[in-house]
Amino acid sequence: MTALKGRYRIGKHFSFDAAHQLAGLPEGHKCARLHGHTYTAEFVLTSQDLVGPGFVTDFGDLAPVKAFLDEHLDHRVLNEVLPVEPTSENLACYLAEWFMEHIEPGISGCLEKVRVSETPSSWAEFEVSRP
Repeated sequence: MTALKGRYRIGKHFSFDAAHQLAGLPEGHKCARLHGHTYTAEFVLTSQDLVGPGFVTDFGDLAPVKAFLDEHLDHRVLNEVLPVEPTSENLACYLAEWFMEHIEPGISGCLEKVRVSETPSSWAEFEVSRP
């Protein structure tokens, strides 16, 4: 095996459909009206070491993320289910916090960031800061 030093990184994305509207925008702004998106949430994990047979973490161990999204966010009005204004930035942070509390303790990799896309051409990202 190589003597290179570095970090391994994996990512998995999940999609769900939801609606939202954003408060505090100028009158007539299209995002102030109730509208929907097909969201994509990408979770990026990292590790310096691999676990058998050579994984950061098994992608199958991320299945609970899909279950959470399906149960709590899919085909919902995000304003009604999120504790924060439903921007992509806030959604990325919300999903990172949920992941770190519910998934990360049981897997070998560490969450590095969550990227949320509302459209194929736009995204927002929350990067986890660790001591």
